[in-house]
Amino acid sequence: MKASELRAKDGAALEKEVGELLTKHFKLRMQKATQQLSNHSELGKTRRDIARAKTILAQKKKEAAK
Repeated sequence: MKASELRAKDGAALEKEVGELLTKHFKLRMQKATQQLSNHSELGKTRRDIARAKTILAQKKKEAAK
């Protein structure tokens, strides 16, 4: 997911997106553990998406506090 797409969302939508990404990452980790994961690059992509969403969420909270 691109940062511009995330910046267009509000705080509640970003929190929901982070939750969904964390769930997706957990499922991918379980697939890897049971050797059912075929595309291992998805783990890294999901982890980066989580970090990107959390960063933008923190920026929005900081702006709202000002």
